[in-house]
Amino acid sequence: MLNSAIVRTVEFCTRHIWGVIIVALVLAGASATYTVRHFAIDTNVNNLISRDLPWRKRELEYQTAFPQNTKLILVVVEGPTPEQTSAATRALAQGLSNKPALFRSVQEEGGGAFFQRNRLLFLPTDQVARTTGQLANAEPIVGVLAHDPSLRGLVRALSYGLEGLKLGRLSLDDFARISNMAADTLENVAASQLASFSWNALVQGNAQPAGLRRLIAVLPVLVTSELEPGRRATDAIRQTAADLQLASNFQTNIRLTGPVPISDDEFASLKEGLSLNSIVTGLAVLAFLWLAVRSLRLVLAVAITLAIGLVVTAGLGVFLFGALNPISVAFAILFVGLGADFAIQFNLRYRAQRRASHELRQALLEAAGRVGVPLTLAAAAAAAGFLSFTPTAYTGLAQLGQIAGCGMIVAYLASFTLLPALLAAVNPPEEPRPLGQPALAPADNFLKRRRILVVTLTTI
Repeated sequence: MLNSAIVRTVEFCTRHIWGVIIVALVLAGASATYTVRHFAIDTNVNNLISRDLPWRKRELEYQTAFPQNTKLILVVVEGPTPEQTSAATRALAQGLSNKPALFRSVQEEGGGAFFQRNRLLFLPTDQVARTTGQLANAEPIVGVLAHDPSLRGLVRALSYGLEGLKLGRLSLDDFARISNMAADTLENVAASQLASFSWNALVQGNAQPAGLRRLIAVLPVLVTSELEPGRRATDAIRQTAADLQLASNFQTNIRLTGPVPISDDEFASLKEGLSLNSIVTGLAVLAFLWLAVRSLRLVLAVAITLAIGLVVTAGLGVFLFGALNPISVAFAILFVGLGADFAIQFNLRYRAQRRASHELRQALLEAAGRVGVPLTLAAAAAAAGFLSFTPTAYTGLAQLGQIAGCGMIVAYLASFTLLPALLAAVNPPEEPRPLGQPALAPADNFLKRRRILVVTLTTI
């Protein structure tokens, strides 16, 4: 009964060739329009696993309480001196805080007004004593420069340094270091180069690496409907740094790290070379089709069938779920691979029957009669395999299974409706020689003779 129904379907499609093709094109156009207007991709990885699982509920509660673990952008600011790095960090943090539409929270790590007032309270006691002692010894020099920040004031400060050296309040090594720092700064100014002088380094004895690198913790507003949810936020950070001219005003540079930029880089890799990869993949599929059917007209019919089927399947996926996820978008690969296999099987049987009967329409009907039941079984098995993902709590995979399962049904229906109509429309020539690979005949005969042994071993 199934076989006769398939044959009657193929007979109807070959009798109403252009009607079937027009209906398929209209359906593809409607699916394409719907997909373009409603397509969205949900890049929120939290939605890839069911939220109803007990451990997922606890995990989501933890992420809500501590969003910085998964939704953080860490801005790394580096400069030549602690003062410049600190100033650039404050300026950037303030600039980002003025954009609440893009950033939910901006926090200067180890900085801000609180640490400006209480920084010394967080140092070890011996370091506090050493720092305050150095500040007390340097008070005359600092006072002079504060009241007269000119070359004259610098000369007076150096003269006070010489007095301190005579009185033993300043060691020769310390005075040499101060003089060298001042000389380096003045030489850079005279050479019209970027110059800086760090009071922090002067007091501490050297520029500590921690003082040359500061961090800003940013919680961005993620756009999970885009492939790179944090792209708008990271672009805004870089643009703000450019607008504030951090490189020229403070001689600093910024870098971005953290869960959000790393995740965006992973998603961005999906787009890299997408056009080239799609073209190469398409050419590879066409090459395999050519090797299978050896006819440009047959390849054209199969390619059109696959394209229309893929568009229809995409429309079904968007209609069923609204937004796809990073896993379910792989349905396209599964559809092309298995859909091409269905079409190749039908075409090979058609070619064999065309060689025997010589008449196009008769060959199509005979091919449908011979391959109908096997292809039905193959399509049902493939669809059932994909749809078996549905009950899993891994919703990303479940969505892929449902779309791919629907795709197998679409590919199966297209193989017995659109494909025969297209084959009748392109009217390929008769087959000049029999199909098959004579070199594989011994293997075929062996499998026939030892079929029970082969099935038994495979089962085991």
